[in-house]
Amino acid sequence: MLDATEAVRRDALMVINAESGSREALEAAHGQVWNTQELGQDFEVLGFASPIVAVRRRSDGTTGSLFFQHTPRFYFDFQVA
Repeated sequence: MLDATEAVRRDALMVINAESGSREALEAAHGQVWNTQELGQDFEVLGFASPIVAVRRRSDGTTGSLFFQHTPRFYFDFQVA
């Protein structure tokens, strides 16, 4: 099966993980940042295709997406779908 997003996701994954950002650096660049525990408190995970995770915000049911880096695992840049 052909995935039209694979090349874009692969490029984004290399950029995000080339230099893992600290929480502070990610917050400065993207606003709010979540670790895995915080993500579970604020969002329901609907699916993922690295480095993107599809989510539903628990507070109001809004769906959207977040990027994530692998190490340390942080989620950031929430975008409404």
